This record gives sequence, structure tokens and C-alpha cells, in this order.
Amino acid sequence: MMRALAVTPGEKDSLHLRDVPDPAPDGRQVLVEALAVGLCGTDSEIIAAEYGEAPSGQDYLVLGHENLGRVVGAPADSGLAKGDLVVGIVRRPDPEPCKACVAGEWDMCLNGKYTEHGIKGLDGFAREQWRADPQAMVKLDPGLEDVGVLLEPTTIVAKAWEQINRIGQRAFFDPHVAVVTGAGPVGLLAALLGVQQGLDVHVFDIVTDGPKPDIVRDLGATYHSESLPESGLRPNILIECTGVTPVVLDALRCRAQDAITCLTGVSGTGKQTPVDVGALNREEVLMNGVVFGSVNANRRHYDAGAQALAKADRDWLRRLISRRVPLADFAEAFKRQPEDVKVVLDLTRNTQEDPGHD
Repeated sequence: MMRALAVTPGEKDSLHLRDVPDPAPDGRQVLVEALAVGLCGTDSEIIAAEYGEAPSGQDYLVLGHENLGRVVGAPADSGLAKGDLVVGIVRRPDPEPCKACVAGEWDMCLNGKYTEHGIKGLDGFAREQWRADPQAMVKLDPGLEDVGVLLEPTTIVAKAWEQINRIGQRAFFDPHVAVVTGAGPVGLLAALLGVQQGLDVHVFDIVTDGPKPDIVRDLGATYHSESLPESGLRPNILIECTGVTPVVLDALRCRAQDAITCLTGVSGTGKQTPVDVGALNREEVLMNGVVFGSVNANRRHYDAGAQALAKADRDWLRRLISRRVPLADFAEAFKRQPEDVKVVLDLTRNTQEDPGHD
């Protein structure tokens, strides 16, 4: 048996440590020792019983989708070896599968029957060990051991940037200014990829102190605590990472001709916000605007994210991880601190040789 962080889906505030079975020996799969699990708003929403689905025949769900591990044992033909750093891919194709999943685009699943580690129908990575097929994980540069847990959120913005660049090919597109709303981990990583593309990147957030303004500036981007309309900027590209309704509306209204706006933040519901839909539609049409939503990622985006992290300044990436909390102190990890950017659970342990491989 091994320790894992789990919830009872549908039961609010049921987060707890429990013993779960060790991964069953399987000569076709890779055995991984868990090193770290990153925490995000999705985890908090599952703990609040807003969603979350246990694996079939199980009354608990092991939490954790942002992950980093080390290979303990792997099949000879897997392309992986003991000691390799890996990240497990969160979403897996639906069992039918739909045409999108067949094409490897499970992030665009058509029937909603996909599964997701730590979220929907599959145990997450907040456990001491896990197994998966070689194609369900991505190998990382060895130098990313202390920051590789950032890969999963990086995949979200790698997909966003990929689609922005593809949409830009519809016609002439020569972007210079990019705006990111929200200086959380996803927003900061979106800014990183924008700077790597040589764009003039501006990041908007409401805080005026703490680590975020300096993290943005040291990236080579510009930090703003005023609103986007107040700034007077008219960017060519906008990536909205907050889901806050007034900020979303600002992102839809304040942009240059032919601009592309990507929405990645998931908004809450139940509150009504007056919007002149006619004026918004008129402006989008007359300015050749594009607005699209983006969620999750597929293998291609994991590979792109891994490349982006490998190119990034490691000291800068380390600053995004504000706290590393032992698994046993999981309750402290979920207590928001003023200086928090990304909080990570430390799952390191000594692991025996994998009995499933020679």
C-alpha cells in the first residue's frame, strides 16, 4: 500500500490522505515515482464538490493533475529508462473513440467521454507511485527537475499560442503587441511564450506588490496594475487567463484591427453583467476580430511546452514556485498565502526497483 491524497467526489471538503494499492505489475507500462504535484483552482473546485468523478467501481478519487515523476522501471522498447524525468498526460482519449480522439486531438473530444487524471474517471498523480503507457507521458530535459511540474499549465498556453498563430495565417498578420490578463501561473507562462516569440508582452493584474510585478519585469515584459482600457493599449493578441467577467469584456473590447483574442479562464456563473451585444458584434465584424476559447492540451502541446521550459531561464521558472509543501502537510498547501504564485506538493520518497522489468 502507499499514501495518496484523495477526495470523495460529491462530498464537500472531503480531502484526506489514505492508503491505496500499489500499482499492479505490468510489463507493458512504465512505473513512475512521483516527485511533485502542482495545485491549482481545478483542485480547489473538486474539493468544493463542484465536479470530480471517481474511477469506475471506486468511491474515491486521487487528486492531482499537474505532475512530475521519475521512471523507476520501463519496458526496453518504451523509449524511456530508469531515472528519466517524465510528466503524465492528464487527458486520455474516450473509449469509443470519437474522430477527434482517433486523430490524437483528445483536447477537442466531440462526445465528452474522455477521462482525466485527478479530475474525471482516472486517479490523479498525488500518490507515491503510478503506472502508465509510455505514450501517455512526456520525457523532460534532466535540468528541469526542480521546475518540471510547471509543464502541465505550460501546455495550456502552448495550445493557445499554437492556435493563435494558426488563426493568424488566415490572412496578413504581423503582430507586435500581446496582452495577457492575469499574472497567475498560467498567465505568467503565457507571457513567457510570448516573449520567446519576440513580442512586446504586457501583463495585467490587480496586485501592486508581492512577487508578480518583478517576475513579469524580469521576464522582459511590462507589468500593469491598471485596467486594460486605462492603459490605452490596443494589442494584436490577447490571452485572457482570469475568467473574471469585467476583465473578459475588456479583452473583447480593447484590441487592434485584425486582433485575435484567446479565452482560457473559466468564468463563474449566476451573475448577470449588462452587455451591448450588438455593439460588441459590430466591432468584431468591422475589425475582422477573432475570439476563441481554449482548454486542455494534447501530446503535441506537451512536447511544445517541454521545449519552451527547456529554453527558459531556470532561475526565472523557479520563482514561479512559491511554496513546496510535504504531502503530509497538504492542508497547509491549500491555505492561500499573500506571496503565493504556484504551490507544489512534494511527494519525494525512496523507491524499490520495479519488479515488473529486468
